Amino acid sequence: MKLKQILLVIVISMLSAFAGVFLYGKFARSGGGTAGMPVDGKLPANYASFFDSKGNAAEPTDFTKAAESAIPAVVHIKTKIPAKKLDNNLPNRGRTGDPFEDFFGDMFGLGPQIRPEQRASGSGVIISQDGYIVTNNHVVSDGADGVASEIKVTLNEGRKTYTAKVVGRDPSSDIAVLKVEANNLPYMIYGNVDDVKLGQWVLAVGYPFNLEATVTAGIISAKGRSIGINGQQSMSPVESFIQTDAAVNQGNSGGALINTNGQLVGINSAILAPSGTYAGYSFAIPVNIVKKVVNDIIKYGDVKRGYLGISYFDEQKTPGENERRLKQAGLQGGDGVYVLEAPDGGGAAKAGIKKGDIITKVSGTPVASGLQMSGIIASAQPGDKIKLTYLRGGKEATADITLSDKPSASKLTSSDQIADQLGVELANVEPKRAEQLRINGGGVEIKNIRPNGLLSKSRMDKGFIITAANGQRVKSIDELAKVLGSSRSSKVELEGIYPGYSGLYSYQINLDGDDDSGAF
Repeated sequence: MKLKQILLVIVISMLSAFAGVFLYGKFARSGGGTAGMPVDGKLPANYASFFDSKGNAAEPTDFTKAAESAIPAVVHIKTKIPAKKLDNNLPNRGRTGDPFEDFFGDMFGLGPQIRPEQRASGSGVIISQDGYIVTNNHVVSDGADGVASEIKVTLNEGRKTYTAKVVGRDPSSDIAVLKVEANNLPYMIYGNVDDVKLGQWVLAVGYPFNLEATVTAGIISAKGRSIGINGQQSMSPVESFIQTDAAVNQGNSGGALINTNGQLVGINSAILAPSGTYAGYSFAIPVNIVKKVVNDIIKYGDVKRGYLGISYFDEQKTPGENERRLKQAGLQGGDGVYVLEAPDGGGAAKAGIKKGDIITKVSGTPVASGLQMSGIIASAQPGDKIKLTYLRGGKEATADITLSDKPSASKLTSSDQIADQLGVELANVEPKRAEQLRINGGGVEIKNIRPNGLLSKSRMDKGFIITAANGQRVKSIDELAKVLGSSRSSKVELEGIYPGYSGLYSYQINLDGDDDSGAF
């Protein structure tokens, strides 16, 4: 009896299964369920997939040809920075103010320190058969205002190593051009960033962690990104990054970002990495900016950058200030650039732009920050014309502006412009404190010095109080701005004191130094 029951259960189960399969097939053939299924052999017009209209799978994207063509043109760059003596006895090296500590510190070797020899590596892209190479400025920089004492370039698979010389650098965009004495080198063809689309496949090629040439794949995640990183090495940073999710790590800097045709679309430059290693997104300098900067450096030895002739809030120094001004003007979205200054004689002022105007578009492209705006203009030359869309009193207007050449620092007269040009934060010395310090009437205190700013090249340290400029007594920031603005020479002498130290200190600076002005 037990056996009969078991056999009966098995038979019923088999019949149920066959019935289910039969009914499902009949239901599917009758079109009773179309979710995810073709209808009459065709897919719906709005169906999002990698299939064609007949339901056939599309061909997979092939990366092999692009990778094979790019790898020979991407080089490994190794640099050396010699050991350097750091003198802690200088006022800008952080003396304690305690004469006993300073004296005994020097006696027991706590004064002058030695920074050991430093070695680093990165990547570069050959852009001509006669040996021109593009890389990042930070790859070849010595961390101050100079370059590494030794730069070696090794071709793929260690075929040959060359000593490279620096043709020119542009800290604003983080680009440097090198040259090696060689011929018939494999080189990469420029693409066009305007043809790059969101979601498009790209490859990152470089030498991460001192490995041999490495290729990673990802997609274009965004265009026109600004992350504020170039402000660490330039007074006038230019950022309009291509954002990708192709894996990029230390050593990839200066390497190639290419499309699936093997064309150069960007130079890998940065990652957002809280842990110090790749965390999901990398950033490349668009090839259109690269091409313009490289051509200028090779042709002129410097970058001929077009300027609007305005200044705006620096988000690193005054975070949120631009957005606050926009909200005051009734713009809640936060898109636009508040014009802080439009100096007379600049292209913007000539076209009627005034302080307080809000720039919303540059040549039809919406702008949300000053950095983004500078990135759009970065590929233009002095003399080029652009169209600005701006708001004044809530009303939209447009202006055609002819971009000017690099403004002369000696012609910048406002206190904001002077602070930005010097790369510092300034503050007036209040009368009571001035009396305590025995500086009659006041002075101008250096509250902070921006890394790689103009004054960072001097031996001046924060806390220095300027009491005279070019031999003229200055008691406030406005007075300092007037003296510097009226100077006939770009060379200026600043005199002052360090609280807690005796004596008068003097610093020679050149207002038309290598760093670009903060105006655009």
